[in-house]
Amino acid sequence: MTARSFLRAALFFGVAFIGIPGAIAQQRIPDFSEDATVGWLAAGNEYIPMDTGPIPVRPDPAHPYIQNARRGRQPTLRVADINNPILQPWVKDALTKVNERVLAGKPAFPPQVRCWPLGVPAFVLYTAQPVYIIQRPSEVLLIWQSDQMVRHVYLTDKHSANPKPSWFGESIGHYENGDTLVVDTIGLNTRTYVDNYRTPHTDRLHVVERYKLTNAETRIEATVTVEDPGAFTTPWSAKQIYRRIEVGPMDESTCAEGNFNYFNFDVDPLPTAKKADF
Repeated sequence: MTARSFLRAALFFGVAFIGIPGAIAQQRIPDFSEDATVGWLAAGNEYIPMDTGPIPVRPDPAHPYIQNARRGRQPTLRVADINNPILQPWVKDALTKVNERVLAGKPAFPPQVRCWPLGVPAFVLYTAQPVYIIQRPSEVLLIWQSDQMVRHVYLTDKHSANPKPSWFGESIGHYENGDTLVVDTIGLNTRTYVDNYRTPHTDRLHVVERYKLTNAETRIEATVTVEDPGAFTTPWSAKQIYRRIEVGPMDESTCAEGNFNYFNFDVDPLPTAKKADF
């Protein structure tokens, strides 16, 4: 057995027992990282609806979304289907305003275009560059390579009593069945959207994600379940598919420092610090 194979086996069968509560420590651990050269690339920037049950916001049938990759067809920006029954009235009104902006020929890009975090569950909609998964005994790091957007998933069974609202919230997690990482997130601020249609949410947002290795460990099927009675009439679920890629160690990447507003888009300003770091 090579040293690399031994390390993989040790991780899979229990190296993370140290520092993890007893119930979690009994679980076998899937190996999402293998080494620093492995990343995971999302299939697309739209949720994949589940086979049954309520579905996430989708394109307005009268104005289908066409991405740049569709050769021979004029790309379009997103126009949301506001008739989706999951939407509370105020959310429908907010999306109507975004739709009107798009149909008037104005931009309504996702916040990530202007270097803002997408939040949760929209983290799974990061595309173009891979997500790296770093597994430690007491936490898992989910890092989108572009601009190094980092989420900390603490391997514990209880949330803080009063988590301070933040861009990615407070995430706790555990492993299941030797192939799945389950992530439970609360404490999200209200400055993010749940998708790329700019669908808002409240501070009651609760998200559960399940990252499952499939297809001989070359794919991750990520399922998100969203509950926010302030914004949605019912909980809903959706999927994302990641494929395993070996692109080498994570590259250093910045966004705001090299992001220029050539066309005077006024959807989101660039993040700007109020004071110098030093």
